[in-house]
Amino acid sequence: MAIASARLEDARISLKHSIIICKQLKNKRLEWAKTFLNNLIERKISLNGKYYTGATKKILEVLESVEANAKGKNLNLERVFVKTIKADKGAGFIRPRSRFRFRGRRIKSTNITIELEER
Repeated sequence: MAIASARLEDARISLKHSIIICKQLKNKRLEWAKTFLNNLIERKISLNGKYYTGATKKILEVLESVEANAKGKNLNLERVFVKTIKADKGAGFIRPRSRFRFRGRRIKSTNITIELEER
């Protein structure tokens, strides 16, 4: 089985939102996953009454990157499924402080990993 993968590190999106979206996309066809994410962005469908547009746009970028990697490996895109999609906690860092605060603001980030498999 041929596998194509891509990874986005330190994306400034919510870990909770990205986990909810990843659960919906696991073991789905590539074309179905892309239309699902596009419908979320265009607000045609919702998950639990929410659209999660910020996280959806980043995950769609990674999905398109994986699709390009699959084309490079000569995989049949009609038979490609999302084998693994996961969102992990990324590195935290501190944004610089303003003039009036003593310390900066903690920023959280998310790592996204997607693997496609031809079945």
